[in-house]
Amino acid sequence: MLLDPTAPRILGLDVRCGDGSNRFLPYTTARVRGETIEIDSTLTLLDEQELAFYRSRGRPLTAVPELVDALIAPDGGLEGPLPARC
Repeated sequence: MLLDPTAPRILGLDVRCGDGSNRFLPYTTARVRGETIEIDSTLTLLDEQELAFYRSRGRPLTAVPELVDALIAPDGGLEGPLPARC
């Protein structure tokens, strides 16, 4: 999961695909259903070049270890107890 560096919001997901490559899935194109992520088309998965762009500008979820008990809004916003700079 990649987070916006300036706002408490999910940019998208770094997805490992069946062909072994990683791609970027913009959060706004996905539907999260419990432990499942649904997309309408594989065309919403951006290639490794775009993934590199978002990796260089976003922050991985692991960079925010103090983020606990946050809820994800439908638009990818994070709600709940958040650190000062999420």
